[in-house]
Amino acid sequence: MFVGGAWTTARSKATVTATSPATGDNLGQIPVGGREDAQAAVDAARAIAPRWAGLGAFTRAKLLHRVADTIERRRDSLAKILTMDQGKPLFAEAYDEVDELIEYWRMAAEDGKRLSGQLPSSVAANKRAMLIRRPRGVVGVITPWNWPYTMPAELIAPALAAGNTVVWTPAPTTSVAAIALADCVADADLPGGVLNLVLGPGPVVGDEIARNPGVDAVAFIGSTATGRKVASAAAGKATLLEMGGNGPLVVLDDADLDQAVQGALLACFLCAGQSCTAGERLLVHAAVHDEFARRLAEATRDTVALGDPFGDGTTMGPLNNAAVAAKMDAHVADAVARGATILTGGERAKGHLTDLYWQPTVLDNVPRHALVATEETFGPVAPIVTIRSLDEAIELTNASRYGLLAAIYTADVGKGLAYADAVRTGWVNVNASTNYWESHLPFGGRSGSDSGLGRVGGSHAMETFTELQTVILG
Repeated sequence: MFVGGAWTTARSKATVTATSPATGDNLGQIPVGGREDAQAAVDAARAIAPRWAGLGAFTRAKLLHRVADTIERRRDSLAKILTMDQGKPLFAEAYDEVDELIEYWRMAAEDGKRLSGQLPSSVAANKRAMLIRRPRGVVGVITPWNWPYTMPAELIAPALAAGNTVVWTPAPTTSVAAIALADCVADADLPGGVLNLVLGPGPVVGDEIARNPGVDAVAFIGSTATGRKVASAAAGKATLLEMGGNGPLVVLDDADLDQAVQGALLACFLCAGQSCTAGERLLVHAAVHDEFARRLAEATRDTVALGDPFGDGTTMGPLNNAAVAAKMDAHVADAVARGATILTGGERAKGHLTDLYWQPTVLDNVPRHALVATEETFGPVAPIVTIRSLDEAIELTNASRYGLLAAIYTADVGKGLAYADAVRTGWVNVNASTNYWESHLPFGGRSGSDSGLGRVGGSHAMETFTELQTVILG
């Protein structure tokens, strides 16, 4: 772990073996931190916070660019670590994530320079009012395993750029990647304690970070169930919660089916479906249903290459852990039991080094109440649900307890905008996949849904990581 600018073991000396989902190889012994480790990290972050805030935005920007420079130099090793630790294909996805990681650090560095306040009018003509954005202090960051580089960066980098210090705990199943990322920060020689990495179980380390009185704001990306626990522990603090999704991908009767099929492939099989923006259900108009289902099944068999994630031609690797694979088992079985038809895939793949490889799967005639159509499956599955109108697509979208992202394919821009106006999701793509998004734009769930609150993306996270101070000049 990395605390106060130094590498350290857990105070208990406890460790756990990190195992690759891709090969089953032992990746090493990982510290298992506890509450005392998290408390020490918070103390380190608090101690350096005034100095870090006092450096100024332009000095902090130079240091963040130095982190990006270090990542660039280590691009190859970081990509290979990501593939071994997370399981995503090296050439199809891992290098892309490292490149996006670099962009997050550079974007935050520049956004920090542009963070500004306001000069509103005072009621007194001889006074001046200033609204100045101040860092909150210490930001606790809790992140998932599906994008173990970029999701931490979209929180950590803007928090640091805005003048905060950070205590970070990642998902335990990608601890090796987390250490590799923290080592880039260590190599960039930021002041000790500015970024602290504490490894360990979420219910212990994450809970301590969220509830510790030395933490001023808490940012979380992950499942809805865990996010609720984090929100409860962090009660009274500024929070940014990016949680689960069950984003529909709608295909209307006037859609370009070639475009829609390509969008569905990206929606359902990027990162083996392990994405909060995955196309967790495909709402397809009855008039084009048969043709769309046929084309999607054929394209899945022809273009989605499940295999060794280090292989040149591989486009999809294994699932990351046993729990998500078991959920995939259960959701597909539930859909079939309710009357769904398997067009391709449908079970774990055999002949691989671990049992975490799941076949890319297309399900047809999925009942709207099946688990795979209502919950966040987080696996490589394309569940097709038949609809008969735009109104029905809107109804089914809003019937979900999630409200993160939705997509619609239609030749009529007016219908696309009508859908965006009517659905309660934080993001809508018209004629683009659910897994299309741009890192500088605000992203998060709609109010009242189980998809969280606040916005990540570029400088938008800084709205949570800073607060306004009012200054009156007499």
